Amino acid sequence: MKTNKKVFLKLPEYPGGKEELNKYLRENLQYPELARINREEGIVYVKAEIDDDGVVSKILIEKGLGFGCNEEAIRLISGIRFGNVKNRGKRVKITRKFRIEFKLPEVFSVKYNFLPGNEEKSSKPAAPSGNYTYTVTINRD
Repeated sequence: MKTNKKVFLKLPEYPGGKEELNKYLRENLQYPELARINREEGIVYVKAEIDDDGVVSKILIEKGLGFGCNEEAIRLISGIRFGNVKNRGKRVKITRKFRIEFKLPEVFSVKYNFLPGNEEKSSKPAAPSGNYTYTVTINRD
């Protein structure tokens, strides 16, 4: 009696796994200026084909944001190189979906009041008295 053996194909994977792929995407994402100006945030869903040599092709936006985010997602995905696989002469081409998150860094505002206190008298002219309000914006990039 002849039994059919199941053949499991190896699929191309990013070197270092999912964590390294996410790290690559975070470190190489360049937030589009138009999206930054319009405070646009969200997720771009991308679909691409990966062949057995690890080459990414046929990149399509499944759901985009606009404001330059779609183009940036395509640029990021096209720069990825997956590891090649050997499957006993069988060619493999898979379709994979990617999720690229565009999130602006948090902006912190600090407001404080400066009240003139008891200062030593000097020969300099006195500053006008009153309350002063300053706004300091700190961007974490």
